Amino acid sequence: MDRIIRNIPGMENLLRCRDLPSFCRKNNNDHILLDEVVLRTKQSLNADAVIFNTFEDLEGPILSQIRLHFPKLYTLGPLHHHLNTTKKTSSSPSSSFKSNFFKVDKECMTWLDSQQLKSVIYVSFGSTTPMKKEEVIEIWHGLLNSKKQFLWVIRPNMVQEKGLLNELKEGTNKEKGLIVGWVPQEEVLSHKSIGAFLTHSGWNSTLESVVCGVPMICWPYFADQQINSRFVSEVWKIGLDMKDVCDRKVVENMVNDVMVNRKDEFLRSAKEMAELACKSVSPGGSSYNSFHDLIQFIRSTST
Repeated sequence: MDRIIRNIPGMENLLRCRDLPSFCRKNNNDHILLDEVVLRTKQSLNADAVIFNTFEDLEGPILSQIRLHFPKLYTLGPLHHHLNTTKKTSSSPSSSFKSNFFKVDKECMTWLDSQQLKSVIYVSFGSTTPMKKEEVIEIWHGLLNSKKQFLWVIRPNMVQEKGLLNELKEGTNKEKGLIVGWVPQEEVLSHKSIGAFLTHSGWNSTLESVVCGVPMICWPYFADQQINSRFVSEVWKIGLDMKDVCDRKVVENMVNDVMVNRKDEFLRSAKEMAELACKSVSPGGSSYNSFHDLIQFIRSTST
């Protein structure tokens, strides 16, 4: 699994076998999914244009390779930041659309207000990632042993074992951490007390963390998350990759690396990437210009 793959255009000598999407691993069910991905990718070549939720400074070498197949490629990301920036600069009234998969626990924001600057690690594994009891227990012990305050989102359908969530909450006093069912993630990541993000490396969560300049510890589950986590650690240098490992000592060490031992290094890199993300959606930026190019393209094809 640690064998280096040397022939992926734009990613030469970067990915190991373990960094490929989960459906590339040897499993009969995964082969079915891989066949589906191959089919959809071939079909996409018939498109007149493609739109990506990314920006040039984040994935330039990859985008240059994709443009060999899609001459009309529009990078509009980070989309959520693009929207927020447009709202701030627009003189016309705009509607606000906020959706959540689960009921938001607003208590977390009050709790965050009481914490010190960059002192909390935010933990969330997204809206679909399932977890085994053993994995939850290992991560919980790792967080406690790190001696860092943590805000952990454990959504209602994440663990199947009855009583486990109550056990974790009872064993976590508010001086050590807070466990909640769901949070307003953009607000949490932009809060001054957040120092790092333990994430499943979903693309939305990754971009939200990039925009907020928050370093990451990546524990990917499936699909693109394996590659995303590799880029976080080895290309963008804004965090650590914990894939294929769920051990309390590893969790403890990585939390302390990101929030203590290498804190300045990761914060500096994350801040630089956040500035590039902000620049991309500002007037004259790559995503800003790409958005207006897309509008012109749509108009030209509808006349």
